[in-house]
Amino acid sequence: MTMTLEIKNPAVLNLIRQLESLQMLNVVNSLENSKVNWRKFRGSVAKQSREEIDLQLKELRDEWERK
Repeated sequence: MTMTLEIKNPAVLNLIRQLESLQMLNVVNSLENSKVNWRKFRGSVAKQSREEIDLQLKELRDEWERK
């Protein structure tokens, strides 16, 4: 049986590695199984026109060049 887990506490990874060393489970690192929950990013970037974004980028570049 294959499962996908979301680890919320880094200490859990040590426990998983210990279980793997006891041959109780096998850790499979696969990009195919990882899915991004795009809903949590919804609304994180304001909707802007291309012209507004280009203007902001130009302002940032100008500031960077002045420093």
